[in-house]
Amino acid sequence: MASIHNIVSSSSVPSQPATPTGGKVSSHASDFLQTLHDALTGVSAEQAVAATAEDAVAAGTPGASMATALVLSDKAEVAWNAVVAVRNEVVSAYQTLTNMQI
Repeated sequence: MASIHNIVSSSSVPSQPATPTGGKVSSHASDFLQTLHDALTGVSAEQAVAATAEDAVAAGTPGASMATALVLSDKAEVAWNAVVAVRNEVVSAYQTLTNMQI
């Protein structure tokens, strides 16, 4: 499972995203960017928790449960798949808009 920790930590949501006209971005755009950032941060955190649990099981740490590690891993995978599905929908919507004839 790919980790997105590097993507989230290297990116930051600007308070005023750039626009082609140099104008202000609506609060809806800022809200969307913040929501996207929060979702990616959450998925990254779930992946980190799952990796920690898996490492604990692999190291034979007392109290580490294989079942817990598997559940956390599955939860992180579902979250990742949801992010990928949303990305695919956004790309599809963008392509639909760019292919519209004016």
